[in-house]
Amino acid sequence: MTDYDAIDFFRDDALVTDPYPYFEHLRARCPVQREPHHDVVMVTGYDEAVRIYNDHETFSSCTSVTGPFPGFPVPLEGDDVSELIARHRDELPMSDQLPTLDPPVHTAHRALLMRLITPKRLKENEAAMWHIADGLLDSFLARGEGDFVRDLAAPFTMLVIADLLGVPEEDRAEFRARLQRPEANEPGIGSTGEETMEHTPLEFLYGRFTTYIEQRRSRPREDVLTGLAAATFPDGTRPEVADVVRVAANLFAAGQETTVRLLGSALRALAENPDLQRLLRAERRRIPLFIEESLRTESPIKGDFRLSRRATTVGGVELPAGTTVMLLNGAANRDPRQFDDPAVFDVERANARRHLAFGRGIHSCPGAPLARAEARVVIERLLDRTTDIRISERVHGPVDARRYDYVPTFILRGLTALHLEFDTVESEGR
Repeated sequence: MTDYDAIDFFRDDALVTDPYPYFEHLRARCPVQREPHHDVVMVTGYDEAVRIYNDHETFSSCTSVTGPFPGFPVPLEGDDVSELIARHRDELPMSDQLPTLDPPVHTAHRALLMRLITPKRLKENEAAMWHIADGLLDSFLARGEGDFVRDLAAPFTMLVIADLLGVPEEDRAEFRARLQRPEANEPGIGSTGEETMEHTPLEFLYGRFTTYIEQRRSRPREDVLTGLAAATFPDGTRPEVADVVRVAANLFAAGQETTVRLLGSALRALAENPDLQRLLRAERRRIPLFIEESLRTESPIKGDFRLSRRATTVGGVELPAGTTVMLLNGAANRDPRQFDDPAVFDVERANARRHLAFGRGIHSCPGAPLARAEARVVIERLLDRTTDIRISERVHGPVDARRYDYVPTFILRGLTALHLEFDTVESEGR
């Protein structure tokens, strides 16, 4: 019998591969439960998580990425710490990033982001998705086996987001080389180890997009970057170049990683279930439902933090002002009060899309429509061009005999390696 109370969720690798029994342990006690190691209130209940996500007046997102690490700059004392948060939030790590902003600043910056991923732009981008997927599949499938995450999912999502943001084609090879180096998958914030976050990828993106935006403001063209450079806040004011650059860089980095993790979990489910493959090959209309169930059973974003501004009560539990709360999306998506047989992968589940994989409320992931479209394109083209997909049982490289590998992090969750074998069919492309 596992002593879950003795396990430090934030530092122990024991829960990386399978955190779900731990989540069940917490929920069985209470859907809102304080863990003993870092004094974090863990929210495993669906209704309780939705309540917090939708209450930005009581809960601040200032620590959404870092949680209890490295701590708040000053003691959070009193019945209402809103003023302390406002005064010291700029001292927190990642304080200028979209996920950590609160209204009204967040509202204005999110509006800039939504200018980039309108339904019209996504529709225009879809033709590029099919072209990119087939180009990568030509070499990926030719070998009969390969690492799905490294050789297909990661380059595909990087090239799609580059196309969406209008990165010039002549620069995309450098983006791929700089952002998808082997060390890019090393743990950072959210790691179970003691490593510190690497800023190099974001610094590279900041530098490149600063150049792009400044060029388009001085010499407009008929392209996506010019539209981004000309975007205004909802009140009509023109943002600083740095504001636009942060939004673009955040979308580039976060959107790419989230979709890679979604694709990894979806392909693992397919590769382990031949009957499911046959069903989706025969009934393509079920692919969107399959994607939603993949998101529900294995949320790419495992958790999100909030800091209570004032004393409140959630799920019958009193939360003092200054409480660090972790919303465990992966646990909420398996809450039996919301989903029947929640541990079962059911492609016919009627309410699967109620999942919290992309959060909820004002901070719900704006890239969700893009992630769904990317996943659908890759899955459809893989099914079109193969007759069988399976996880390799062979030993590949220095990872011993493991068939797949999870990233060691308590915030993001997803496969970093998934070695597949496949039988292919002749394809006429698209």
